[in-house]
Amino acid sequence: MQFNYSLVFRILFCSALIISYISAIVPQDIAPTIGSLSDKSIHFIAFAVLTLLLRFAYSISWIQTFLLLFMYAIFIEFSQLFTLNRSAELLDVVADVIGIGIGLLFYPFIQRLIMSYTKYEHY
Repeated sequence: MQFNYSLVFRILFCSALIISYISAIVPQDIAPTIGSLSDKSIHFIAFAVLTLLLRFAYSISWIQTFLLLFMYAIFIEFSQLFTLNRSAELLDVVADVIGIGIGLLFYPFIQRLIMSYTKYEHY
């Protein structure tokens, strides 16, 4: 039986998507924090990880990945307009876009690394 890497990446992507959305819309005073990282750093890291997981989970192009996650970033900021103690910020979207870009840049290198250690094939 062959290990299904695509399924694992899909589960991880969906989980990360749900966790990131919940973290983004809970009121600021109960929102999770990660050490002393700034809000923009968290946005950057989250979207870099989401980008990598999305690319490994589904066979979509880099432009489709960018557009989907860019729309998700805007959706999060729009959702924060209706959340107590939260506000939409253009700089959050900028941090998200930078994270997407870094994730897209690192994808080919990580893909080669994974493929060299496993029998993972990205269809």
